Amino acid sequence: MTEYLIYFNQQWVGDHTEEWFRGRAPLAMAVVNEMKAAGVYVFAGGLEEDGPAYTADATSGTTLITDGPYVETKEYLGGLTVVDVPNEETATMWAGRVAEACGWPQEVRRFGTPPRVD
Repeated sequence: MTEYLIYFNQQWVGDHTEEWFRGRAPLAMAVVNEMKAAGVYVFAGGLEEDGPAYTADATSGTTLITDGPYVETKEYLGGLTVVDVPNEETATMWAGRVAEACGWPQEVRRFGTPPRVD
């Protein structure tokens, strides 16, 4: 089994009414429950759009923590799901189910092989 990240950028969501979003929540939860029943669910969650964001940068040799993402960032992560499935076909099937439930596009990326630590 391989873990895949299914995610969306907040800008892909579009402008919708509060009523529209309330109508999507049960659909999204149904897909999460299907993932759990199928034994592929690892994690899912949406990020607070107006919540705090921090950047940790250690490239100078000293770790600098700042509030807020990089100024150049035009898109930012809105939410994500992690599934543990046998192949890309299954991962993209779940991404399609999430996209249908949420009402906006999703991207799929496979997690790399963890580094071997001896």
